[in-house]
Amino acid sequence: MALAFLMLLLACSPQLQQRLVQQEDLIEIRSKEEPTKTSAFRIGGPCLDNEAYAPDTNYLDHTPMKYIRVNVHWFNTADSSKNYNGQEAIDFTRGLLSTANKDLARNQPMWLPSGNQTPTLPIRHRYVLTPRPNDPTDDGIYFHYVNDESCFLIHKGRNTNLYKRGIIRKFGIQLDTVLNIFIMPHHPDSVASPTYHPSSTGVALGSVVKVAGMIEDGGPSWEFRSLINHEVGHIYGLTHTWAYNDGCDDTPKHSQSCWSRNQRPECRDQTSNNVMDYNAEQNAWTPCQIGKVQRRMADLKSRPRRFLQKRWCQLNPQANITIRDSIRWGGAKDLEGHLTIAEGGTLTIGCRVSLPAKAKLTIQVGGKLILQDGAQLHNACGDQWEGIWIEEFGKKKGEVLFEGQPEILDAVNGIDLSQTVEKSS
Repeated sequence: MALAFLMLLLACSPQLQQRLVQQEDLIEIRSKEEPTKTSAFRIGGPCLDNEAYAPDTNYLDHTPMKYIRVNVHWFNTADSSKNYNGQEAIDFTRGLLSTANKDLARNQPMWLPSGNQTPTLPIRHRYVLTPRPNDPTDDGIYFHYVNDESCFLIHKGRNTNLYKRGIIRKFGIQLDTVLNIFIMPHHPDSVASPTYHPSSTGVALGSVVKVAGMIEDGGPSWEFRSLINHEVGHIYGLTHTWAYNDGCDDTPKHSQSCWSRNQRPECRDQTSNNVMDYNAEQNAWTPCQIGKVQRRMADLKSRPRRFLQKRWCQLNPQANITIRDSIRWGGAKDLEGHLTIAEGGTLTIGCRVSLPAKAKLTIQVGGKLILQDGAQLHNACGDQWEGIWIEEFGKKKGEVLFEGQPEILDAVNGIDLSQTVEKSS
């Protein structure tokens, strides 16, 4: 009798259920207040604010690491006498990329302005040497022995070829998906001139970075790590910081007269260490610069986005994100795992968020999802994700609210946000 009563009690008790969100679950919010120009609109729109892309150190997993595919080309004369060659060049390449990544992993505090309080945030991108697929003999490092003067880099003077692209068309490999790094020698005639300085130099040309000065300097590979980070910074939208407005308030204008803090006594407080300045260190990135790079990487129309490994296409169970606090994503994101809004958590989305194939967005009882005008849930790889799921316990359930005209695309359950229940706030 007691067992029967217990079974009846369990049958009558509410059970936790999980189901796909239905049309009647969606609630439209219409604010009575007029929209205000918040910081998100300072540079043209809610998805264009660099600050919205800077990583939050409390929730670093909300900004997944991006990996830039690169390959490296060594240019030399036919007699292989004008640049590093063979195993020496291979070791140099691997050392160069390794130390460039180490610099990215240990962002340094800004020296300017003196006494600044600029936060030192983690940099969320790295380089990955990328050979041609399906070729086991390819290591992503290439050697070109050229019989004419096109193998040399002339960065100034009447015969400068810094911006010429013929060599790119001839020797570039996987230009649509891999950032090519061309390591070139200075021209021997230029080196012989007393007015030409064969120092480390470079230029960013869309799909290729040209650099020179390694063989002439004779130093170890790690001495050129900042040169690579500087030029790749240009590829992803960063500009020099000293002469004009670079779009970042935390990169102050300053004199370029000081290369090093030890150069002269007055240079102690006037030297920059920012990656986009010309200085001896180039190891500091500001929050705005980091955000600007992440914004360019997240822009679906950005050409440099094609150089990134598409880790957001396939579901990675190790990259799941759970929201337990009140969080707002004002910038675009490419997630790599499931997204869960836990009890007591609120996630407000104001821009594009891509979920990988087979990923679920789950809203637990007591959790809340708010989609603002301009928000978009989708899959950036042309696949389907598993849609929005809500948990329900009796009369309580996860909530989905929206305002304006957000979009839910590529989900297994299509939802028309124009057919909703209205709720004022």
